[in-house]
Formats: sequence, C-alpha cells, structure tokens
Amino acid sequence: MAWQEGHGTGGGMQPIQGDLARNRPGDAVRRKIRELQPNALRRVADRWSRDSEIRSWADGLVGERVTGRRLDRLRHHGWFTLHAVQWASGADIDHLAIGPAGVFAINSKRHKGKVVWYGDYAITVNGASTRHVAASQAEARRASQALSRHCGFAVSVRPVISVVHAAKVTVKSAAPPVLVLPAGDLDRVLSGLTPTLPQDQVVRIYEVARDPRTWR
Repeated sequence: MAWQEGHGTGGGMQPIQGDLARNRPGDAVRRKIRELQPNALRRVADRWSRDSEIRSWADGLVGERVTGRRLDRLRHHGWFTLHAVQWASGADIDHLAIGPAGVFAINSKRHKGKVVWYGDYAITVNGASTRHVAASQAEARRASQALSRHCGFAVSVRPVISVVHAAKVTVKSAAPPVLVLPAGDLDRVLSGLTPTLPQDQVVRIYEVARDPRTWR
C-alpha cells in the first residue's frame, strides 16, 4: 500500500486509498470494453468486427499500451509516470509524466498506417481535420488546475499527443502549443528537455497526482 505524509494532528504517514500508481496503461479503456460487452467470448469476436464499437476502443487500447511502455522508460531518468488517471466524470487522462522537465499530460492516438500532419494549430489525419490539439490543451489546463489546487503551488502541465503506428508524422510548427511526437520518440525527447523543477517538487507533484482524491 502506498503512503503519503499526514496533515492531521497526528502527523506521520497515511495510506493512499486507490493508489493510481497501480494503474496499467489502458485500464480505463479495458473497463469501457467490458462495460460495452460483458461476455468475454463476444468481446474477442467484436474486436475483429468492422462495425463494432469495441473495435475502435480496442485500437485505442493498443495505442495506450504502446505509449505507456515508452513512457515507463523515463523512470530510469528520474521521472514518474501514471496511467488511466480518471476524473469523477468517468473521462480519463491517458498518461501523466512527471519529472525534472515538468509535468506532461499525454494523449495517445493510434492512426495505423495513416499520414499525420501538424501545423501551428491543427492536426490532420490523411487530410481530415481533428480536434486533437484543442482537446489536449483543455485536458492539460484542467490537470494543471487540479494539481495546483492540491499541491499548494502553481503546477504547469504541458499537453502532448503520442502518435502510434502512423505511416508518417510531420510537424511544421517551430514552437507548437502541443507537443506531437511518434510514440517511439517520447522517452528520448522528454528526458532530453531542460530541467525546470527541483526534485522535491517533482516528488510532491507525483504524490498528489497518484491520489485519486486529486481528480474528484
């Protein structure tokens, strides 16, 4: 069981109930798939049906697992990672990475075999526009507000989109508002960024972020 510093009159350490550090990449998607189809055999069949809603969720699960594996490599560089961080509404942040270079909310997008193009403010997939950038920015702002409120100091959160299994990813902006990266580059790029947080703040943010009460 995980523990955090107590803030009551007794001091000491208190356990974190429902510690989010136990979550696996894609856990929220797994729950959604089970909700859509409780029967395990039918779930398997639906994953291969072109018209099945479960197939779309299953593709997303693959993307989150790929992204999660790359992000977990950051632990060798003094980072912490969390997955499937769920809000009270049921929505979730796919991944959080917390380390010397700051806090990053990572949204995994699997676009197998497709061409992804990112200009200054928008992403297209095979020429079709998406809301990926706006959604990622909104998610990062909301995460920043929650973490700042519970940490007691301002916590900036940068939005990241992890592109999984695309045929090609092109980023045209020199200073994009959202960091868009192929999943295979995540650990290398994030660990190479300039440090901005002292270690005590990194640890404090992680302890707050892993507590499910932060996201209610």
